[in-house]
Amino acid sequence: MKGHMKIFSGIMLSAALVLGGCSSGDSSADSEAAYPTKNLEIVAPATPGGGWDTTARAMQNVLDSEGLVESNMNVVNKPGGGGEVGWQYLKGKDGHTISINSSLVIANNLLGQSELTYEDFTPLAILATEWMTVAVPGDSEIEDGIAMLDQLKEDPKSLKIGVGPALGNNDHLSFVRVAEDYGVDVSQLDYMIYESGGDILTALMGGHIDVATLSLSESLDQHLDGSINIIATTADAPIPEDESIQSWQDQGIDFTFPHWRGIMGPPDMTEEEIAYWDETFGKMVETEGWQQVLENNSWEDYYMDSAETSAFLEEQSAMYEDLMQKAGLTE
Repeated sequence: MKGHMKIFSGIMLSAALVLGGCSSGDSSADSEAAYPTKNLEIVAPATPGGGWDTTARAMQNVLDSEGLVESNMNVVNKPGGGGEVGWQYLKGKDGHTISINSSLVIANNLLGQSELTYEDFTPLAILATEWMTVAVPGDSEIEDGIAMLDQLKEDPKSLKIGVGPALGNNDHLSFVRVAEDYGVDVSQLDYMIYESGGDILTALMGGHIDVATLSLSESLDQHLDGSINIIATTADAPIPEDESIQSWQDQGIDFTFPHWRGIMGPPDMTEEEIAYWDETFGKMVETEGWQQVLENNSWEDYYMDSAETSAFLEEQSAMYEDLMQKAGLTE
């Protein structure tokens, strides 16, 4: 899907705004046209060093180094509650604060862990994705994803499946989706829950679990050195580091599953503010600096503008609700 949605409607909206601002004597319109009028904040709703923080700081660096934003931009870390603390902070801010998000802005609500939903915010963009993998120990007799699914279809409890840090995240739900589509009784699967991808890898290489579902960035190095074997990915294209790794599509299953990261703003942002970010992010994702960020982090370009993001979040919410019901996580 690299470069699959490069629609720059925000540029036209921004141009129209400038023309309108020039012809209007209304001071409030002039103020809106001048947005941003003060320092900008990017909320990373987690501690420094994780995926959300990495995304926020990469954005800050590229927007500044490319001269795409003239106002000062600061990254603020607001960890806690799987994004809840940061997003509650965002909800009380004006259009000069934006935040990194992911599928947890949907999942937390569906699981009853938060009253917030994606509809409480202003969708601005989807930026990037990384793909999910299914892996087995390097000496496992399971050679591909279909062999694993066949075994689970015959006996759903025959394999111990490592997942983390909790049920209901993308690692878990991507596994549920493909297994359910294949006819596996996903409510009977035997999960072992670990705190981190590193813990899962240790358990997998130590033979404590039979299968693991992990992001590509967590599993690729160990696959390349032979410690584990990636038997399937949710990707829609070959993995550059090892094109012999098979996706589910390569194995005859029409299935992809992005582990995306995006940007949202507080409630009730103006059309002018949204248009500003459509134009700015549309330019950012085309820069060499951003392309280097993607390469350095094994991410894929997944850019969508504000309108596309709004439709995407609605679709994702319906999919997650269905998956959670099938997995027995919700009623």
